[in-house]
Amino acid sequence: MDGLLSRIQSGQCVVGIYGLGYVGLPLALRFAEVGIRVIGFDIDPAKVTSLNSGQSYIERITASEIERARAAGFVATTDFALTREVDAQIICVPTPLDSHHQPDLSYVANTVDAILPYFKAGQLMSLESTTWPGTTDELLAPRLAEGGFTPGLDCALVYSPEREDPGNAHFTTAQIPKVIGGMTPQCLELGTALYAKAIERLVPVSTTRAAEMTKLLENIHRAVNIGLVNEMKIVADRMGIDIHEVIKAAATKPFGFVPYTPGPGLGGHCIPIDPFYLTWKAKEYGVNTRFIELAGEINHYMPHWVVQKVADALNSKSKAINGSRILVLGLAYKKNIDDTRESPAVEIMSLLQDKGAIVAYADPHVPSFPQKRDYHFDLKSVTLTAETMADYDCLVLATDHDAFDYNALQQHAAVIVDTRGRLHGENVVNA
Repeated sequence: MDGLLSRIQSGQCVVGIYGLGYVGLPLALRFAEVGIRVIGFDIDPAKVTSLNSGQSYIERITASEIERARAAGFVATTDFALTREVDAQIICVPTPLDSHHQPDLSYVANTVDAILPYFKAGQLMSLESTTWPGTTDELLAPRLAEGGFTPGLDCALVYSPEREDPGNAHFTTAQIPKVIGGMTPQCLELGTALYAKAIERLVPVSTTRAAEMTKLLENIHRAVNIGLVNEMKIVADRMGIDIHEVIKAAATKPFGFVPYTPGPGLGGHCIPIDPFYLTWKAKEYGVNTRFIELAGEINHYMPHWVVQKVADALNSKSKAINGSRILVLGLAYKKNIDDTRESPAVEIMSLLQDKGAIVAYADPHVPSFPQKRDYHFDLKSVTLTAETMADYDCLVLATDHDAFDYNALQQHAAVIVDTRGRLHGENVVNA
């Protein structure tokens, strides 16, 4: 293991990134930026081809960034046999929920199983995918043991949760502090040495379980508070109070209050999913996570609330949802990005279509409706003009991209259901 530490400290190590999505690709580019040779692994040949030709498939990552990484030695591959060439494997694959809201670790398990035939003594494995506390030592360590490897003795095993925030211009991959826990003190030493090459601040914790729980706490904190403010929005709406005005006023308090904004539901790869990893694992210990589950219920209800507000808005124009032309503005889960994972806008579109609406969407960041497991729309983004805005019976502002011309929307739309608090006027219905 001294040889691995020496290669890391000298910058001569080779890093393998497994999963080249919104988490793995920025991390790969960061390691390449500091002069570390990186091999990117992905099971999607289209992604591999794109990267090896110098093209990006993520809006916020430019082709020039890909080219700089390639010039530094970065290559992408579908061939897991190249695992033999790396000193460290960093796993950044999805951890979704299945149809029964149970953790689906198949991507993690399949990736580790694909690595193991080529794993060798003196390598480091790091898991970044969000998961339940105990995954590293209950799922990964036994697989390494089956191959004859013992973390801390002839290999290293760490957990270091990703903290990417797409669209956040204030914090880059390098600037976001990185939590890390190791299976043993030596594992932790090797893991921190590796990540210190690319990340400005490391936050070591005592165990992999503590690191796994840290990531869940971060996202559960947000999920619960968003659930609270979404419930407050419903109450305020019933009382005829503008919740956004209330939040702005409350935020003037210089202590004891953190403003959260309501919306049409939760989106992204973390907050709608991660809390349920803990609720599932907590049951093993006889604990019911009532706050988390209640917040989940409220947040899951919000797309239904929006659809009801659409029904009310159309009803005020003597129309029904059935047969109405409805344009959803914003498909991404938050503004100014192209990431549609778990986006409430997609659920809203599905619910409206189920009620007979003729549904379309407009999103300058998402030109075509992406391939998804549970939703299938053969649609392309509508170009917003005065004519198209006026052509729909109702517009639903699901994601408040800065690229939208809000004055034009308000001028030409028959009625707008606003889930983000951006608009005010006679033809606006707040949801």
